[in-house]
Amino acid sequence: MSNSLYERDAAVVAGIEKLRFFPLAVTEGEGSWLVEEGGRRLLDLSATWTASGLGHGHPAVTEAVTRALRKPPGAGGLSAVHPDAVGFAEELLALTPGSGDRRVYFGHAGSDANDVVLRACRHATGRHRIVTFQHSYHGGVGVAMGVSGVHIDAGADAEPGLYLATYPNPFRPHADGPDPVEASVAASLAEIERELSKGDVACLMVEPILSDGGLVVPPRGFLRRLHQVCRSYDVPLVCDEVKMGLGRPGVLHAFQLDDVVPDIITFGKAIGGGLPLSAAVGPAAILDGPAASALLTTAGNPICTAAGRAVLRTLIAEDLPGQAAARGERFLAGLRKLQQELPTIGDVRGHGLAIGLELVTDRETNTPDRRAAQKAVYRAWQLGAVVFYVGGNVLEITPPLVITDGEVDLAVEILGTAIADVTAGQVPDELVAPFAGW
Repeated sequence: MSNSLYERDAAVVAGIEKLRFFPLAVTEGEGSWLVEEGGRRLLDLSATWTASGLGHGHPAVTEAVTRALRKPPGAGGLSAVHPDAVGFAEELLALTPGSGDRRVYFGHAGSDANDVVLRACRHATGRHRIVTFQHSYHGGVGVAMGVSGVHIDAGADAEPGLYLATYPNPFRPHADGPDPVEASVAASLAEIERELSKGDVACLMVEPILSDGGLVVPPRGFLRRLHQVCRSYDVPLVCDEVKMGLGRPGVLHAFQLDDVVPDIITFGKAIGGGLPLSAAVGPAAILDGPAASALLTTAGNPICTAAGRAVLRTLIAEDLPGQAAARGERFLAGLRKLQQELPTIGDVRGHGLAIGLELVTDRETNTPDRRAAQKAVYRAWQLGAVVFYVGGNVLEITPPLVITDGEVDLAVEILGTAIADVTAGQVPDELVAPFAGW
């Protein structure tokens, strides 16, 4: 493969915004496939960290953006209204469970949606402290970055008064007892209740599936019980659906897996169909003021909101949540068969097309194997697939929702070969050394 594009990037693009796992240089994409410089096709099992949830170049998004580009009514919604911004807000409200007088915030990325919601909760409640979870990710800017466990783990400054609670992990329970998983849930809820009882918490923000922290699926009932605790102390529960929502988990919203309706929901990534768009849905009492306290000139612009409307309509028209559920069952079944054959696969977990494959040194100790994950994603790229790792040792499998059965089977084959080749010592250390990843 020619590395000319990759080498040009190294010479001009700031390293501060790079997270690289292998020398990926792509020139186009279609559906579930990417094309590298030189023409090699790669099966995309990341969907650009879920941002390309409808796949690459979905016709509905292309048509909507083309229409909006012809005669756009300005370039944002800051000081004017236009049909696609209002229509997008109306349609998102209609598709998002909740009651009472609600509003929609527009932004460019999940980071700013979460940042604005956190600041709005502080203003509305008059309280300052925030509770999130260890190894969480809520954004790369402002308050959202300061409450993200992943960034804090990497050395970022935490928000003053932040409390990072323990996210219950069924594969690695953190409490003992006859039922360690239930004991872990109870322990997490107890520590959260202790913090909320202090009376100074503005909100609690949670991911329905802990994505960048290792694709951790919480035990059934955890979110519902968490919401009950928040309600008892009048603390808004904010559900960060930026990465795991909008059809990916086999339902439209990931919080529906636990039959809960959060007070505020944030969206990003897939909602823009590959364009920069984010949103938050919540009570008017929180999101309506103060006016001009969250200014982004091009937020709510006609191009991105047109794309957002196309995404929402396509999710329903093509029943992409249902497709994700069916393809996810097939994917999980294939990976669990691999787990029986490969002793370095410690756990396979997920809902729909949000799947985590955890690599360990052996299944007796379940010791996390970060180096194996580094090598496995590199080897998968060599074999023709794009997949990244999170949480140090977990392959995060989040393909476009339009992936086919045949593509799922091919993905399982590639991943199995990649992991087997790593176990056999076919990927030398020096090959992956330049790619730090997380």
